Amino acid sequence: MCGRYTLATAPDRLSERFDADPDRPLSRRYNCAPGQELPVITGEEPNRMQFFKWGLTPEWADEEQGLINARSETVQQKRSFADAYESRRCLVPVDGFYEWVDRDGGKQPYRVAFEDDRPFAVAGLWEHWQEPTRQTGLAEFGSSGDSGESSTLETFTIITTEPNDLVANLHHRMAVILPPDRESDWLHGSSESLVDLLEPYPDDELTSYPVSQRVNNPAIDEPSLVDRVST
Repeated sequence: MCGRYTLATAPDRLSERFDADPDRPLSRRYNCAPGQELPVITGEEPNRMQFFKWGLTPEWADEEQGLINARSETVQQKRSFADAYESRRCLVPVDGFYEWVDRDGGKQPYRVAFEDDRPFAVAGLWEHWQEPTRQTGLAEFGSSGDSGESSTLETFTIITTEPNDLVANLHHRMAVILPPDRESDWLHGSSESLVDLLEPYPDDELTSYPVSQRVNNPAIDEPSLVDRVST
């Protein structure tokens, strides 16, 4: 799975890399976690970074589901993801992601990134979800008008695939990394033409290294989290 990532790239460099302006100020992030609002780029708004909640809830769901990952092998068949795969794909900007290895002293996190630490996009899906109507106090008095309240939530998930040789030493899944020249295809191409993108990214430009176990706490988000540590 992919359950934590980094976005420590300078905001202006990130906007330039993706040719997209954020709809709110960007900040460097060292411990992006599920449930947080994080920048994504959709096919509907290809030149904007919008902030969606990490943890997809399908449009038809009765309650919030928070699905943080979708398996590439079944993404076209599973009801939770099939519609989004067909028409609501997104880029999730990152510059590294964390995986954990069991050690005698507990789970040891590793950061996986490009050797030059450049930002890249992983394949995502997004959804609009309308929260079920909540009845207000007016209903208690027999009001025949619209007495409910609801809100719309935009959510996203990250697609995972089999690991390459580098990541296989850490975990049995990895995020789908998109080649820069295929990012537009992911946003706008037909679903049938994208199957080859769901393969593991070659590991010849990637590196992994151990980082502080403080990453395990999603409330901690500071630059030292991406520093190499000895194990």
